[in-house]
Amino acid sequence: MKWIKPSLYFLAFSLPLCLLSAFTAQVQAQSDHSNKTWQISQTFKPPQRGKPPASAGGSTRGGSCITGKKLITPLIPPDKLGLTFAQRPTFFWYVPASKVKTAKFLLLAEDQNVFYETSFPLPNKPGIVGFKLPDSAPALAVGKTYHWYLTIVCDAQDSSENPTVDGWVERTQPGSPLSEALAKANLYKLPSIYAEAGIWHEALTSLVQLRRTEPNNLKARLDWRQFFKSVGLSAIASEPLIDCCTSKNSPPN
Repeated sequence: MKWIKPSLYFLAFSLPLCLLSAFTAQVQAQSDHSNKTWQISQTFKPPQRGKPPASAGGSTRGGSCITGKKLITPLIPPDKLGLTFAQRPTFFWYVPASKVKTAKFLLLAEDQNVFYETSFPLPNKPGIVGFKLPDSAPALAVGKTYHWYLTIVCDAQDSSENPTVDGWVERTQPGSPLSEALAKANLYKLPSIYAEAGIWHEALTSLVQLRRTEPNNLKARLDWRQFFKSVGLSAIASEPLIDCCTSKNSPPN
């Protein structure tokens, strides 16, 4: 294969001058394309861990204030446990159209005591919403698992009418090789690195950031769909991203 490079140089010098710059740009573009490791398919690979405890009884996905057939859906892996490196990670849900505009978020520690709770207003239209634990919330401890609940307040007096979903979050720490890879990565590479490592919250958060930064990027859209498909969430992959949500307990910016 040693003849390839000389042949390319011969071809370049044999081209008319007006085409030389176009030829050079095409070769460079092909080289750049081959070096973009972020183009690996965004398939989430869950870590090999024990499953979290079973959900508490009484949780429901329906409710009198939900309109239409779609249900509130947490964006979490099939085993309902999401790993994070963050002290205060971001949680995501698909929230359908509803007659009410308030949701409650509850986070329990391993001893079942309330670790953090708040409420926030819901958007006026259905879609995927995210809630980041504010700076006023306590930081998650490394190696601890927390049980969270999201409730849409249909009826403030009768909680049985309030649709609720739940899941778990556990904070962990990256090893040295992963830390080095993350430090060198740009926004395009981050989703693949997190997804390969099984770090759910940062994998999804970085994909959301990429979608918001480059909404017309076809590769980002395809990776988004592949990521959702890999965890059984294809049904909501086409739902819009909605700007939301800020805790009512958070101080104003």
